[in-house]
Amino acid sequence: MTHEITPENLVQAVEGGEDVHILDVRAHERLASGRIDIVPADRFHNVRGSELLARDDPGIPRGAHVAVVCGLGNDSRRVAAHLSSHGYRAESVAGGMIAWNHTVIARELKAPPQLDRLVQLDRIAKGALGYLLVSDGEAFVVDPPRFVEAYEGGLRGAKLVGVADTHAHADYISGAEALARAHFVPYYLHPSDAIYPYDGTPGALRFKPVAGGERLRVGRAELEVVHTPGHTEGSVTWKCGDAFALTGDFLFVKSVGRPDLGGKTDEWTKVLFESLRAAKRAWPRTLRIYPAHYGAASERAADHTVGGALGDLANEPLRIDDAGRFAAWIRARAGKLPDAYRRIKAINIGLESVEDEEADVLEAGRNECALK
Repeated sequence: MTHEITPENLVQAVEGGEDVHILDVRAHERLASGRIDIVPADRFHNVRGSELLARDDPGIPRGAHVAVVCGLGNDSRRVAAHLSSHGYRAESVAGGMIAWNHTVIARELKAPPQLDRLVQLDRIAKGALGYLLVSDGEAFVVDPPRFVEAYEGGLRGAKLVGVADTHAHADYISGAEALARAHFVPYYLHPSDAIYPYDGTPGALRFKPVAGGERLRVGRAELEVVHTPGHTEGSVTWKCGDAFALTGDFLFVKSVGRPDLGGKTDEWTKVLFESLRAAKRAWPRTLRIYPAHYGAASERAADHTVGGALGDLANEPLRIDDAGRFAAWIRARAGKLPDAYRRIKAINIGLESVEDEEADVLEAGRNECALK
């Protein structure tokens, strides 16, 4: 019998300190579309399944715990059974890389007095983060992906009263509008992000426009919308008093959102600098920053959550106070727009539709939304 391990249980094992080896049995060129990267390099192995079935030594210490992964979870079952018969504790990753790319891990954050719960939902394959806020039986969701089961399961009887995107995403397909429609609640978006930035075409979304300075109540909590453009023209931060800010792709733990994804790099770089300067002037150093993305495990806290106090962020561009030096920093790091991003942006503002199979291809791999 072939044993399987779910992506969620794999994350739990690795984060619990278990020395799991990842054995990816896809062709080497398939790794370019993404791989399971939650273990150190010496515990990640890539050998084609057909080669492994012809031998009994994958180059992993015998007796080790091995999670075998392929595209859909079929080839990995055969390889896991083969390795198990040769003395390995081998398990097939259920659903393969498709399931891995869909997996969302919920992590409880310390909630301020205004909230009963604050949950960070980590789409670990992409390094994408969404949030669930609950206060006095009401819930609010920010930046969900297209599969929202973890968000709906996290409601635990609370009534969803609104869903928001901090901006029109380019690296993954949003589930915000669909989630809002399913629960008959508003979908909040800044109107400047309901426009295709490359040619100015208006989007075809049903949304409730928000602007900087607006406030929204969720239970006993008051959320303030802060317009923080630069990564996109309509980028906003959802701020809860002086407790925390959901900054989207405006501000990350170690970087800032790329201003070069809309074809207006020079213009948006100036806007981003002013947004950062305004935030540094107005926001307390103790304000907790919770972004929509992270780039590496080094951005995680000891409890595996992502975020930190504004004054403690190890963030080089945040510390630059001169506009010219900031622009030079951006120019030195701006790069090629990922091929799929234009299409994903069009999908997210309702200009195009997509089937699940193609969506999996478009979304494959980690986000490239931060400047490195």
